[in-house]
Amino acid sequence: MNKKILSVIFLILFLISGFALFSQKKKSLKDLPVNYRKWLEEEVVYIISPKEKDVFLQLESDRERDLFIGAFWKQRDPEPNTPDNEFKIEHYRRISYSNQWFGKESPGPGWRTDMGRIYIILGEPKAIEKYENEIKVFPVIIWFYEGMAKYGLPNAFNVVFFKREGFGEYELYSPVKFGPQNLVINYQGDPTDYEAAFNELQNIEPNIAAVSLSLIPGEDSLRLSPSLASEVLINSKIPAASYEKVKDLYAEKFLKYKDFVEVEYSANYIDNESSIKVIQDKSGIFFVHYLVEPKKLSLEQIGKKYKTQLEVNGKISDLNKNTIFQYQRSIPIEFNEDQLNKIKTKLFSFQDMFPLVEGNYKFSLLLKNTTSKEFTSVEADIAIPKTPSLLLGSLILANRAAAINPELKGKNKPFMIDNLQLLPSPRNDFTSQDTLFLFFQILGLTPELRENGSLEYSIFKNETKVHSLIKAIRDYPDRTNFLEKFSLANDSPDYYSIKVSVCGKNKEELLSNQARFYISPHPNLLRPWVLSLPLPSSDNPVYANTLGNQFLNKKDFETSGRLLEEAYRRDPNSVLFTLDFCRFLLLKKEYQKIKNIAAPFLNDQRKYEFLEILGQSSQALGEFPAAISYYADYLAHYGMNIQVLNSLGECFHQIGNNKEALKAWTKSLELNPNQESLKKSVESLKEKK
Repeated sequence: MNKKILSVIFLILFLISGFALFSQKKKSLKDLPVNYRKWLEEEVVYIISPKEKDVFLQLESDRERDLFIGAFWKQRDPEPNTPDNEFKIEHYRRISYSNQWFGKESPGPGWRTDMGRIYIILGEPKAIEKYENEIKVFPVIIWFYEGMAKYGLPNAFNVVFFKREGFGEYELYSPVKFGPQNLVINYQGDPTDYEAAFNELQNIEPNIAAVSLSLIPGEDSLRLSPSLASEVLINSKIPAASYEKVKDLYAEKFLKYKDFVEVEYSANYIDNESSIKVIQDKSGIFFVHYLVEPKKLSLEQIGKKYKTQLEVNGKISDLNKNTIFQYQRSIPIEFNEDQLNKIKTKLFSFQDMFPLVEGNYKFSLLLKNTTSKEFTSVEADIAIPKTPSLLLGSLILANRAAAINPELKGKNKPFMIDNLQLLPSPRNDFTSQDTLFLFFQILGLTPELRENGSLEYSIFKNETKVHSLIKAIRDYPDRTNFLEKFSLANDSPDYYSIKVSVCGKNKEELLSNQARFYISPHPNLLRPWVLSLPLPSSDNPVYANTLGNQFLNKKDFETSGRLLEEAYRRDPNSVLFTLDFCRFLLLKKEYQKIKNIAAPFLNDQRKYEFLEILGQSSQALGEFPAAISYYADYLAHYGMNIQVLNSLGECFHQIGNNKEALKAWTKSLELNPNQESLKKSVESLKEKK
């Protein structure tokens, strides 16, 4: 079967802000094994970014360092779908060339010299001029580069090397540090008079004089003085050029997730842009709506189909790092060739939503592509209000608001409001042909504000107000959800912001919120194809179950019990709802109630889900033979489990069957020998025996 990996690269403008690294203990260079110290100090010393170096020094094992090195080169590979890494090959060629041709007059290898450093960073110059046998000037070599603006450099510039005092290795020349007076042999003038030195050098060799005060051709100067821009060029811009286009955010993600993602994923982080919004449903439930747009989506070609599978792992933690909610989804994707051709030049947007109880949280999302073994991640702070007195929610800007498919009526989908599906962008980018749809919520509106309050909309271009609209709140049919639209037809490309103010009866501002957006000069922005799956309607008991478990993790047992019981009562045939309610009852020590509500499941294959909790309940009630039966059935079905083995042994011990107790506990110790209290129990039984 013909199989290959097809990488669909989506063109996207990334405005990702960095996240703080974990405060892991950093190793010094001397603490590294020799081969890794050599890699860091010699092989990549000129091309590794400060962030990458910082991360590398925090890694704790050779395995992690090897994986990081693989990721380092992968980020620089210009053709990731070819077997060779052209950048890596060229980099080591430059090192070899530098060692062969530079450093002949210095004690160290060529890569350590100024010429070697510049050559390794910038490569072969466009032109070389040599002035090595002049009578009145020290030896000078001029390298000319052009066409390197994409690396943050001037489009054309020179790099000058000279032999100070006429001997030794060629040294990088700085107009500010040295000036033309250090290029002239036996210069007798004022060492601080750059103009006089320039004029003397001009009479000796005009071509050298032309680069003595500025390395950038055509740079304007009102007076003959050293170019500060040239100083920035050689001391800042050229060193940074080697990693200018490398998105080293991957290094932070590698450090953060190296213990949480599989080995084959850890070196394959890809960038993304994301947006996360909190919207209260009409049912009163708060949902977190989010979208993630990865830099690329890789598909596997199998025959005439293009496939992959995404794994989504979300985690909500409170500010004390306690896990409140976790979820996982596995989503298959499949296209035929016609479908692929329609979307392969578009962005890809994964969108999802989940309910969340009140509180302040950290949200962490992992999105993994099981085909390419790539992953991306999102981290954000989320706040869910608790019955606010008056609250203006965050603004959602969308370039489209389409009527929903009738088949979705009553269901939930991300960014679907009433009967409209919003299409927001994480960049808030628009064209002049677009209509800007603005959605927000106001919670806790008083009757007075509902009747006499107003909303003021202001659009600013930079700091200048260009549009304004005032509407009474009572003019909106829904006094919680607010949707307004603005034509951008008369607005020129630029950066804008939109502000919403909630005003009282006397037009005084009570609340406000704002969001930035951008009108692009390009009339045809790439819009994404969206992957989002419909979810049950808000009255489905699955949400009572989910929220009940979240309250349970927050130790709010009263609310948790009420919601978990509600989910169970509404669908008593659900294994999930019944089992979760039983776990709550186990915490409350209502053992007989567990046995009663689990009983209907014991007549079919669903019984295996309840064997452990029924064993625990029977054991707690002192019904040891029943507990033994449940535990034995569990082990026969699922295999060895340390906790179940220990409980089984305890039940046998309680009924005086020490032989079987010893067998269960011995097996448990084989699985985990580090159970000191259990060892003592086993020794005690052996002594009695």
